[in-house]
This record gives sequence, structure tokens and C-alpha cells, in this order.
Amino acid sequence: MSKVEDFEELRPLLFSIAYRILGSVSEAEDAVQESWLRFDGSATRPASAKAFLSATVTRISIDVLRSARVRREEYVGPWFPEPLLNDPYEDPARSVELADSVSMAALLLLERLSPLERAVFLLREVFAFGFDEVAEAVGRSEAACRQLLVRARRHMEAGRPRFAADREERRELATRFLQALKDGDVGGLQELLAADVQLVGDGGGKVPQLANAVSGAEKVARLLSSVFPWLVLVDVSFEHHEINGQPGVIARDRDGLILNVLVLDVLDGRIQTVRGVSNPDKLGHLGRVADAWAVDREMRRARRRQH
Repeated sequence: MSKVEDFEELRPLLFSIAYRILGSVSEAEDAVQESWLRFDGSATRPASAKAFLSATVTRISIDVLRSARVRREEYVGPWFPEPLLNDPYEDPARSVELADSVSMAALLLLERLSPLERAVFLLREVFAFGFDEVAEAVGRSEAACRQLLVRARRHMEAGRPRFAADREERRELATRFLQALKDGDVGGLQELLAADVQLVGDGGGKVPQLANAVSGAEKVARLLSSVFPWLVLVDVSFEHHEINGQPGVIARDRDGLILNVLVLDVLDGRIQTVRGVSNPDKLGHLGRVADAWAVDREMRRARRRQH
């Protein structure tokens, strides 16, 4: 196989590693592209394209994450990963690990780890790399990698998310949730929410957003039911999508531009967390992005006309 063929065959794996380390689609794509440039520019053909490219994309991603963490400390409001519609890498033997590790809850939990711990944990626990491969990828000894993994596991096990395993059950719950939103049905929404549900938004200070997280089924139901019918009134539409392996919704304005993405964590037949991503910088990879401020002004005008 040519270098190009080797690379294209491995591209899904490389992106999946980079995305889980970085939590950013755009940064992961850049890391994959930089890995190709280094692979293509290497004077000799590596004995293993997989080993070379996996190590390269991992090291690039670790470096990017170190600088990104400084920026995230200055981020306005909660920081969430960029929504991912489809994970390009598939491995039937690792399907559970791959699905669990790409959820927003898991990616946010990974934020507790150092960049090295994060990379070691993902390569070993999610992608089943041998310790020799992990050591080569992160530039540490196998013994050091084993210690990093122990620390990472301790952090992850303390808060590891659990989700409803039945995909059909999650989809059905999301359908009912969306219909109750559109109808402004407070009682219907409240039935679908866990008692301690949280509603949290990531607007990055660039769009209208919640000032603080809202907790409790009644408060979350009342807030959502007070907003979404007005969005429907100004021709905002809602589409079901699986996002980061969990049920979700993409909101679009009347021109089909992306306004917001909602992701639902589901457990024991109830929605545990509703995360909204509306920062336009995190939505551009999904398509053209709406002017959220214009939609907000239109909603306010609609309310004034009604009253």
C-alpha cells in the first residue's frame, strides 16, 4: 500500500484518538492533518504506519491540549466539548468502550486528568493499545505509563457516567422530550426528568445563554417550557440526532442555520442532564451557524406582540 492508502485507512482511528484527547472536532482534524504531513515527510518508511501515526497524532494532541487548557481556564461560563455526530472509527470488539468514552459526560470527566494521563487512559482503556505502544506514543517508559494509568483510572472510576444501554429506549424518551418542549408541557417534561436533573449551557459568552446551571425537575421543566414554544413561534425547527453517542436535538432557524445543540444524559428511564451548546465557534463543523442574537430579538418581539 502507498503512504496515502496507509494514512486513509488509519484516518478514522487517528481522528477518534485526537478528538477524545482534545474534545474539539476542528483541533482533532488539524492534528490528523499535521500527522499526515509528518508521515509524508518522513525520509524512511516506518515499519508500522499505525504505530508511527498513532504516536504522532497522540503527541500532537497532547501539545495542543496543554495550551488549550490555559485558554479553557479563561473561558466564559461552562466549557463543553464540540458536538460530534458520528465517530468515524468502529471496532466491534471495543464498541462499548468507544461509545462510553465519546459521551460529553465522559469527555468532561477526562478534563480532570493531566494531558499525559488522558492520553494513556484512552490509548489503553478505550483503544486497547499494548503498554509498549502506549509508551512509544507518549514518550514515557512502560512503568511510568502503568503509574499514569492507575492515577487516571482512580479519577475516572470516581465519576464514571452510566447510561441507559437500550438505544431504542433513549430514542423514545428523546422523542417524548422534544414533543413536550414544543408543546410547552411542564407536567410532561417534569415526568421525563430526574429529580436532580441539571440544565447547563455553553455559549462561551458569545450568544444569549443561562447565567448559571438550573437544577431540579420542576425548575428545569418550567424554564424549558417557557422558552421553546416561543422558538417554535419564530420558526425554529428541531431535529433528532445522536450526538456524542447520546440522544440529542439540533435546533435550526427558519433558514436552516444551526442555532443550538442539546445533548441528553439518560439513566433509569429519566433524563439526568441537559447540555446545550450554542457557542458558534463550536457549531461551525456541523454547518452554517445562525445569528442567535437575531433569533433572540425576534422572540422578544413576538412576546411583546402577544402581550
